[in-house]
Amino acid sequence: MIGYYNISVILTYLGLASSIIGMVQAIEAHPKFAVLCLMISGLCDMFDGTIARKCKRSEDEKSFGIQIDSLCDLICFGAFPAVIVFCVCKAGNNFHLWFTTLCVVFYVLAAVIRLGYFNVSEINRTASETGKRKYYHGLPVTSISLLLPIMLICDALLTRHDLVRFYNMGLVIIGLLFISKIKIKKPYFKGLLAVSLLGAITFLLVIIFGGRF
Repeated sequence: MIGYYNISVILTYLGLASSIIGMVQAIEAHPKFAVLCLMISGLCDMFDGTIARKCKRSEDEKSFGIQIDSLCDLICFGAFPAVIVFCVCKAGNNFHLWFTTLCVVFYVLAAVIRLGYFNVSEINRTASETGKRKYYHGLPVTSISLLLPIMLICDALLTRHDLVRFYNMGLVIIGLLFISKIKIKKPYFKGLLAVSLLGAITFLLVIIFGGRF
């Protein structure tokens, strides 16, 4: 078979599988389970890079890892969140789906641009320096795996406006952050612990309030 199959890439594939299952759940009107799948995909992505750095890999395997990570990220954190938001709005009898459609189109386009830019910058960086990346330019697309569940929880608890749901505009704002020039420090041990704790709390809240999505 073509391709490379080390443990870090397999973890990326598991995240992709979770997103595909989540898309099916969203289409079948089970947004709670779809959001949980999104968070599982985010968890897989959180650790695949750490595991990859501990693996002994050839240059081809490293390049393949960069490419496959971004390709899977486009589905997991680009297309998948857009499907969730559209399905939730449709299930809520929102007759203004044109607005939601514009929001998700912009969001996915921003995710594509962000991932393409990251690929170029990461290839250039690894060719000129070694070690870990210290900063991101623009908000990483994987952040949606935590931000979207939080937005859905807030929307379920705070508002039910027919046209502008909380996450409609939330996707637009996040899309703008994807392609902005803001500089964000990449989290490592302490940062990952904090994100993991927030993710665990959010996961529980999705289970508790997911029936309101």
